[in-house]
Amino acid sequence: MKLTGLTPILNVADVGASLAWFEKLGWTRCWTYNDGGPIAAAAAANEHGPANFAAVGSGECEIFLCHNGQGSRGSMAPRHGDHDDTGGVWMSWWLAEPSEVDAVHRLAQQHGVFVAWPPTDEPWGVRECRIVHPDGHTFRISAPLPWTGSGSNADQ
Repeated sequence: MKLTGLTPILNVADVGASLAWFEKLGWTRCWTYNDGGPIAAAAAANEHGPANFAAVGSGECEIFLCHNGQGSRGSMAPRHGDHDDTGGVWMSWWLAEPSEVDAVHRLAQQHGVFVAWPPTDEPWGVRECRIVHPDGHTFRISAPLPWTGSGSNADQ
């Protein structure tokens, strides 16, 4: 088997609000859909009601957003007091440069997006921060650190 693509689907409480959340972070609204079919200009709603399915994109990547279906949803409040346990989906966004992680972090702070972990140079060789979607989905925003050849990138 050889995949030609992979598109995660997130269960969200409000497709329109989720579209706006992703747009604050630089993602692009790709398309929206409701019981009447595709919605013109990827609007959040039309005469048939609000969007119940949509896609956002960044570069060659897309994420589908499904209203109240196709997977589980968590919450902004961790279930057991640890932000590693919001109950939502986790996924990694990969960027080319560590400075881009810092830029997304600044953008998240500017727009009031919950940051669960500030930009940190991790011992596994990436600069990473974590943000949490209002429905509890956690995004690890990562970029590789330059390789030093010392066996660890933790000192960078």
